[in-house]
Amino acid sequence: MTNFLTDIQSRLDGIKSEGLWKTEREITSPQGGHISVGGRDMINLCANNYLGLANHPALVAAAKTALDEQGFGMASVRFICGTQDLHRQLEERLARFLGQDDTILFAACFDANAAVFEPLLDAQDAIISDALNHASIIDGIRLCKAKRYRYANADMTDLEAQLRAARDDGARHIMIATDGVFSMDGYLAPLDKIRALADKYDALLMVDDCHATGFMGPKGAGTPAHFGIKPDVLTGTLGKAMGGAIGGYIAGPQPVIDLMRQRARPYLFSNALPPAVVAAGIAAIELVENGDALRKQLFENAAYWRAGLADAGFDLLEGEHPIIPVMLYDAEKAQALAARLFELGVYVSGFFFPVVPKGRARIRTQMNAALTRDDLDSALAAFRQAGKDTGVIA
Repeated sequence: MTNFLTDIQSRLDGIKSEGLWKTEREITSPQGGHISVGGRDMINLCANNYLGLANHPALVAAAKTALDEQGFGMASVRFICGTQDLHRQLEERLARFLGQDDTILFAACFDANAAVFEPLLDAQDAIISDALNHASIIDGIRLCKAKRYRYANADMTDLEAQLRAARDDGARHIMIATDGVFSMDGYLAPLDKIRALADKYDALLMVDDCHATGFMGPKGAGTPAHFGIKPDVLTGTLGKAMGGAIGGYIAGPQPVIDLMRQRARPYLFSNALPPAVVAAGIAAIELVENGDALRKQLFENAAYWRAGLADAGFDLLEGEHPIIPVMLYDAEKAQALAARLFELGVYVSGFFFPVVPKGRARIRTQMNAALTRDDLDSALAAFRQAGKDTGVIA
């Protein structure tokens, strides 16, 4: 044991020496556009709380009512004695919202992505995955026996080459797996083009839409709605724009969801979601479907913020999404800028390896419908000051 812990400590020391150490800061307030950290009010630019619903009174009220009426936790997996009427109500409500036959809930979308591939595909089949897919998709594919192919991010020429290769290798079924939005960059997958190639080669399309559900597309139904297509399998989360708590899901054709209930291991061996989370999820869908004003504010904020950062001289990745990465390329520089911004009252985090590739360090800013124009102007002033203080901009 002593040698083992010595080896672990050596690895930890290496992480620190490389400037890759991640530090958690304690928030002493509800999640929101402003948060309290160490008694200080901070403008929050790094939460996934896109629509500002994480502390919405309607969600809090729904959760409180569920606590009073249906208890704190289920103390069981779903198929034993852990399914309440609320669980099915949320699954059916999500399915209608997303335009799918049915939905199955998981503790998180990480679990949904870990679950989705293995029951559906085996060694006779193939999965073709975008190179920038989320870690949960990568891990889920590793758990599946299907042959693996990978295509360069959003590269349709490469995707078609991989589809041909899978067909030539004799794959029975082929599934293309992609994020709807690539969360580190804010890039949208070209789902209309991917759907066309999937149809051309008789392949299935699986989309993880965590960073789009609630605010992309008509009524916030996500990137498939934004591009006017229907995926064969859709995964997503309640933990970002849809209230910001926990909970993931798989949505799709009825036979797919039925098989997940029988064979998806993260579902069969995990406790059911707590009633308070489920009730708030139902309430969140109602807010989202009627949330055009929030979506309008979110994208106005994103356009204003992007223009202000560009005008200040920061290096940005292009895009239309409320994820707006400020590229620093060096981990220590990203952490230095984040630390100076914290001193100036702006809460952001540096992103670096292994969250992003080495040499691609950044601060990922994220817009929020709850932020005011005054908030954005104050944050832009802080970015300009911190950028000059750290030598990031002149």
